Amino acid sequence: MLKGIHPEYRPVVFRDRAADYAFLTRSTMTSERTIEWEDGNTYPVVDVEISDVSHPFYTGTARVLDTAGRVERFERRYGKRGGA
Repeated sequence: MLKGIHPEYRPVVFRDRAADYAFLTRSTMTSERTIEWEDGNTYPVVDVEISDVSHPFYTGTARVLDTAGRVERFERRYGKRGGA
C-alpha cells in the first residue's frame, strides 16, 4: 500500500437514533462530536438514521407486497396483451 494516501482507520461509535442503540467498530468516518464509551475511552460518534436494530427487514416487521394482486388488477383494468 502507498503511504499517505489512505484515510485513518480508527475506532468509531455509530449511534442509531431511531432505536437508541450504539455500537463500536472501526471506520474511516470522521466526526466533530465525541462520546465516552463503556470502556472509558472517548471516540468520535456518527449518528445514523437506521441500523440492523431498527430496519424492518432485520426486525421481522417488513411488509410483503401483493404483487400478484397488482398484476391481476392491472390486467383487468387495461386488458391482457396478446402473445407474440
